[in-house]
Amino acid sequence: MIDKNVVKGIVGEWLADKDYFLVDVEVSTDNRVVVEIDHADGVWIEDCVELSRFIEDRLDRDDEDFELEVGSAGLGQPFKVVQQYENHIGKDVEVLTADGKKLKGVLKSVDGDKFVVTVEEKVRVEGKKRPEIQQKDMEFKMDEVKYCKYLFQV
Repeated sequence: MIDKNVVKGIVGEWLADKDYFLVDVEVSTDNRVVVEIDHADGVWIEDCVELSRFIEDRLDRDDEDFELEVGSAGLGQPFKVVQQYENHIGKDVEVLTADGKKLKGVLKSVDGDKFVVTVEEKVRVEGKKRPEIQQKDMEFKMDEVKYCKYLFQV
């Protein structure tokens, strides 16, 4: 089986002088290698092709056969690395909390393994008949939510 760390090292070489970043590398038991990259401005197919060729040139098919797929982290897919959170500051996101509650709001900030989302909630104000919508900042730890993902509007 192809070593995941070897693939990560090869991808790291290719990324060295680029603004892309590695999101994930998966290697299945049948040597299906899936590499996900991302960029603040999106991923170009030409760059995926270039990275694919770069990886293929450094792995020996005579030694071990493999299937290779290089692509971008899908739009609307959960964030996997801090840089994805950072690239989406100021944008609408959806968070699924550990207890199964879905929240929608604007990603306000990222600090280490924590992030803050500004959500709107209805609050009863004393002396008023109707509740008012107020903004509230909610802080989460990345490893304590089921997911956080970009919420694109169509």
